[in-house]
Amino acid sequence: MQALPYEHAIEAIVKRDPRFHPQAYIFLKEALDFTLKKISEENNGNARHVTGGELLLGFRDLALDQFGPMASTLLSEWGLNQCSDVGDMVFLLIEEQVFGKQDSDTKEDFSDVYSFEEAFVAPYLPKVMNTLSNKA
Repeated sequence: MQALPYEHAIEAIVKRDPRFHPQAYIFLKEALDFTLKKISEENNGNARHVTGGELLLGFRDLALDQFGPMASTLLSEWGLNQCSDVGDMVFLLIEEQVFGKQDSDTKEDFSDVYSFEEAFVAPYLPKVMNTLSNKA
């Protein structure tokens, strides 16, 4: 069986920049598809460009849905520890001409949209721990 173009792109990226596990790129594509579907449903079936913030929210929602309390651990194993890491992957895929971008899209669109700790760890802490961590 021949590898798909997306898989070729992942191989090329990982060869020159091994920061992120190949599975992270596969999940990112799933998160993009998930986000596009959600936006299309919200816009009466009309698709449009996805912003960095929207992609990150879809990424978070899909990770929590698919991986639950293991999301933080799994993402960390893949090299993803903050929103800007997702942005770095997006721009590596853009360089590889797999993802498209608008002139207004920047890596900064992926900075500090949420903290991975708040998104992937806090929802699974006991309520007492959540209260204490909010006071710190």
